[in-house]
Amino acid sequence: MLKKRIVLLGAPGVGKGTQAKRLKEQFQWAHISTGDMLREAVKDKTTLGMKANAYMEKGELVPDELIVELVGERLRRKDCQNGFMLDGFPRTVIQAEKLDELLESINEKIDDVVSITVENKAIIDRLSKRLVCDQCGKVVDPDKGLNIGDPCPYCHGKLIRRKDDEPETIGRRLEVYEAQTRSLIQYYQGRGLLRSVDGLGDLSDVYQRICDSLGIA
Repeated sequence: MLKKRIVLLGAPGVGKGTQAKRLKEQFQWAHISTGDMLREAVKDKTTLGMKANAYMEKGELVPDELIVELVGERLRRKDCQNGFMLDGFPRTVIQAEKLDELLESINEKIDDVVSITVENKAIIDRLSKRLVCDQCGKVVDPDKGLNIGDPCPYCHGKLIRRKDDEPETIGRRLEVYEAQTRSLIQYYQGRGLLRSVDGLGDLSDVYQRICDSLGIA
C-alpha cells in the first residue's frame, strides 16, 4: 500500500476538502482537518480539547504549542499508519518547524506539500454562490439552481448564505491567507517539497493533476 504524508495548502474555496476526501477513498490516507480536530477534541472533552476551548471561548487563537500537541495526538492514531493529509496546519513557518520536530520525534516526515491554486476572482465567484442549510448545515451544489430562502433538499430547512461567504468578506479572508502563507510556501519550496496544482476546472481533472504532482497513478 502506498504511504504518503502530505500537507495540503490552498485558500478557502479551492476545493481541498473535496480532493482530500477522494484521496482518502483511494489511498486510505487519514484526512486531518485542524478545524474538525479541534471541534472533536472539545466535543469529547479531552484534556487538550478543554485547554483549547478555554482560548476559543474568549475568541483567542489557540497557541501553537497546543495545536502541535493535538496534531501529535491525532497522528498517533491507527488510521494514520498508512499515511495522512494535514489540512489547515501548518499555517506559518513557525508551525511548520514545530511540525517537523514533532514528526521527527515519531520517526515520520512530510513527503509532499500540495498547494492548490485558484485565482481570487474565481474563488470569490465560487464561494459567493454557495448556499448552506440553516438546520443541517449541508452545502448545496450551486448547479441545483436554488436560491436564498428555498427549502433545503436534504432536511427542508432554509437555505442561507453565510456571512463569511459574502464577496467582501471572502476578499478579506483571501488577503489574510496570502499574507499568512507566503513565507510558508517559500519555506517548503526551499526544501523541494512544494507541488503546485491548478485548481480550476473539472474536479476529476484537478484530482488527476494532484496525483500527477505526487507521481502516483
